[in-house]
Amino acid sequence: MHIGFLNPQGNFDPYDRYITEHPDFGGQLVYVKQLAIALAAQGHQVDILTRQIIDPEWPEFGEPFDAYPGVKNVRIIRLPAGPKEFLRKELLWPHLVRDWVPNILKFYQDEGAFPDMMTAHYSDGGLAAVLIEEKIGLPFTFTAHSLGAQKMDKLKVNPDNIAQFNEYYYFARRIVVERLSMNRAAINITNTRLERFQQYSHRAYRDAVDVDNDTRWAVIPPGVDPALFSANVCAYNEESIYQLVTARLARDITESRRDFPVILASSRLDPKKNLLGLVQAFAYSEALQEGSNLVLITAGLENPLHEKAKDKQTEETVLVPIREVIENHNLWGKISAFCVPDHPALAATYRFLAKRRSVFALTSLFEPFGLAPLEAAAAGLPVVVTDNSGIRENLQEGGNEYGVLVNPDEPADIARGLERLIGNTDEWERLARDTQDWVLSNYTWESTATGYLTAIAQILSAQKSMSPRELLPIHPFFHNPQPDCDVALEELSHLYFGN
Repeated sequence: MHIGFLNPQGNFDPYDRYITEHPDFGGQLVYVKQLAIALAAQGHQVDILTRQIIDPEWPEFGEPFDAYPGVKNVRIIRLPAGPKEFLRKELLWPHLVRDWVPNILKFYQDEGAFPDMMTAHYSDGGLAAVLIEEKIGLPFTFTAHSLGAQKMDKLKVNPDNIAQFNEYYYFARRIVVERLSMNRAAINITNTRLERFQQYSHRAYRDAVDVDNDTRWAVIPPGVDPALFSANVCAYNEESIYQLVTARLARDITESRRDFPVILASSRLDPKKNLLGLVQAFAYSEALQEGSNLVLITAGLENPLHEKAKDKQTEETVLVPIREVIENHNLWGKISAFCVPDHPALAATYRFLAKRRSVFALTSLFEPFGLAPLEAAAAGLPVVVTDNSGIRENLQEGGNEYGVLVNPDEPADIARGLERLIGNTDEWERLARDTQDWVLSNYTWESTATGYLTAIAQILSAQKSMSPRELLPIHPFFHNPQPDCDVALEELSHLYFGN
């Protein structure tokens, strides 16, 4: 089978050099890469279709074709879309319509054959899939990864600030595209049942898809790579990463505290990741400060507690408030923040810090799934995870518990969850052991690939017998992008607020 992955933003390179260094990168790219490799390992041809970038700051993204070392049957295909330089994902919409989708169609026409199936990722991949299906009838699955309405909720969008947020995030375009994608997908793929029934049922998506009665759903959790994250493996740069982490702790942590357990977070510098809430929890808990240090693995900044972010919004909305808490609660010498070079280095960091009975924390205000805790658990770290997350389904089964759930809006509750593990040897060992075994037994990319193949086989076998469904019209902007036919703010207000 020949499968195309539509993922224009973020881009891919063989060595994952920038996978944690930009808000458009991160977990979604890991998901697509690992799923593609797992499908290829089962004998299928996979194309990762993304955007070509010719920019001296992003030299790895300029070649039209690429591949992962030692991996057969996976092509990285980069096709132009708009200007040559890097653009953040919110600015890609018109270029996908004018350039990227036509370039995809021409590429496969020149090759003489299209994939059997497309799988679209994030809303911009969904738009491309919708337009390709409209042109040639090629079916697609849609994996949203995150939905715009939930981001609007967490940003506390209201009638007074909606225009300001829309000016930066282009929520009007995103919500309309998400509605189109879920409406026209042959199957909507979610990580959890919670994602289907809570996120897709948001009023912004009413009448686009039926979360209760529609059969076009598949719950397929993502996985971890045991060869990378297991506690007993060794990365190519294992020892050098141990030295890097030790050096960063020596730089930031008071000498007498450097062997303490660590509360570890690894995420993008995004307000929704709620690193501020984690820092506040640490500041408010004497027990945590007496028995642990706080470490933030961040994206692209060697010393973010003292170094300004390139992006003004990241600096003002994430780093400045964190520095204020550190200053006001005298946390200098108890907290460190730095980046690591790649995914193997992140896995090595987890293993190194697990040896001192550290704890992984994901305190996002909202997390559609949250792959990072599964990866950390596979490497030997027990996890404290936001209760406002799809991953909660995967951390509980029957009477068994595989992580500590906390309320991300309450720093005191975050502290409570962390205090349950920090310094509690028996509880730490039980959760570290049980969660690691649970993850490695149930959540691998091989099982994720099998879930996708089952869904795709179902689509292809049922194509001729599928009953017609009511399709949403494609907004004129996504046929011929022009300022005078853009998705109106009034339409966004109607969809989001329901008035």
